[in-house]
Amino acid sequence: MKSDIEIAQEAKMLHIRDVAAKIGIEEDDLEFYGKYKAKLSDELYERAMQRPDGKLVLVTAINPTPAGEGKTTVSVGLTQALCRLGKNAIVALREPSLGPCFGVKGGAAGGGYAQVVPMEDLNLHFTGDFHAITSANNLLAAMLDNHIHQGNALGIDTRQIVWKRCLDMNDRALRNTVIGLGNKSDGFTREDHFVITVASEIMAVLCLAQNMKDLKARLGKIIVAYNYAGEPVTADDLKATGAMAALLKDAIKPNLVQTLENTPAIVHGGPFANIAHGCNSVRATKIALKLGDIAVTEAGFGEDLGAEKFLNIKCRMADLKPDAVVIVATIKALKYNGGVDKAALKAENLVALEKGIENLDKHIENIKKFGLPIVVTLNAFETDTQAEIDFVKEHCESLDCEFAIANVWAEGGKGGEELARKLIDTLENKPSRYAPIYPDEMNIADKIRTIATEIYGAAGVTYSPEAARMILKFEKMGFSNMPVCMAKNQFSLSDNPLLLGRPKDFTINVREVYVNAGAGFIVALTGSVLTMPGLPKVPAAERIDVNEDGKIVGLF
Repeated sequence: MKSDIEIAQEAKMLHIRDVAAKIGIEEDDLEFYGKYKAKLSDELYERAMQRPDGKLVLVTAINPTPAGEGKTTVSVGLTQALCRLGKNAIVALREPSLGPCFGVKGGAAGGGYAQVVPMEDLNLHFTGDFHAITSANNLLAAMLDNHIHQGNALGIDTRQIVWKRCLDMNDRALRNTVIGLGNKSDGFTREDHFVITVASEIMAVLCLAQNMKDLKARLGKIIVAYNYAGEPVTADDLKATGAMAALLKDAIKPNLVQTLENTPAIVHGGPFANIAHGCNSVRATKIALKLGDIAVTEAGFGEDLGAEKFLNIKCRMADLKPDAVVIVATIKALKYNGGVDKAALKAENLVALEKGIENLDKHIENIKKFGLPIVVTLNAFETDTQAEIDFVKEHCESLDCEFAIANVWAEGGKGGEELARKLIDTLENKPSRYAPIYPDEMNIADKIRTIATEIYGAAGVTYSPEAARMILKFEKMGFSNMPVCMAKNQFSLSDNPLLLGRPKDFTINVREVYVNAGAGFIVALTGSVLTMPGLPKVPAAERIDVNEDGKIVGLF
């Protein structure tokens, strides 16, 4: 069996100008990064915004497991299938982070015959967007420390600096650092911290900004510290906004690539859903909506993280109105949620499947709370038995959900046609009544409680003394109308990754709360979730190499 990278490297790619032509984009609106990648011009974006919207489809999933779910693979395969059926479909995805590529999770270009290519470029440096975000983030950090060193005219309280440096790599040793050691000329000695680039507020700002004016306004509002009077100090106060915007001038433009079947794919932005808002850029989604009949997009990890933030944060801010949701599951993952050890997942086990399907049930219930029609799809594996498939199908249909098998890893678009037909029928016959699950005017604590109880199924919420204090502070500062971005482990509906299936009677613990004033949301850190991951004992980086012919191997 060929690996994902072997399949991708055998792809017959079209020149990106020919892919662009399929959706009416002329060569003058492309900024080429070689033959197979291009950025879309600002002029094209502004013209496209005058067109009517197509249909917007969100692909999400059950909670991820070691057995895998294949959400990106299904997103790509579904789009290829829609194109095979005569629809002008465009997939809009996030860019992969280097951290997971060299860590444990691997890349994020899809898999098998449902991939975005060039796969190696996409998973590594791509068009440099993440490097630009990292540079803008760290420029702001450098200007903050330089301001303090040069006399601290703004009266910054060095005990209340909240801005962190970032790096697009899993590096646990940088979570907590001390900077400014050495001579007096080396800066003020203080504790500092790093987050992974995808957790940077600048990543969120880039993904939520609609144009350069909006980008600069958001960058300027970023709070980096508080002064001795307890008042916020912003990027505007440090006069850093213009320089950061200059670094992001090209990064704000969406990237156009292609799938293995040469259908267009717009890939832009990449916040993680467990520690950030987990969606690709507003600009990428909107231009896909304007240029295609159907825009297929995904949100990171399970529905409780990515989809919740897509529907409560991104859609609210960008005035997006999704038309349907596809929930991805696998027989293996459902059995894992039912208590089966990873080594025994290939064997038929209807008892475990019946128990584990409660996890899927909760995600279905949650999406219905947003007023959206649902199609459930099983990402197919050779080990799935007919009895297991029939059980899931009958179960989903009893919940008034359309159901389809997706065999896109093995067959590409052809293997997604059943799913594509069910989706088309849903879009044509089941209206969307989308609405967020909480209003803007609800206070911060009630928004957190609503997400915890309504989406996770928690019995309640507890707060550390510092988190409770910061909520009151942000309420007084006028931030109570912002949506909440919950940072939580991805493996469980709870904040305990060991509680699989559909846990009950648990409490969500919020240990830290901070404001991303530029992005426009409040972040609540729960449980032990980290904003700078670490590498595993055997990182994927050990398998990655370049052979004598210059071909990358071991990237998956």
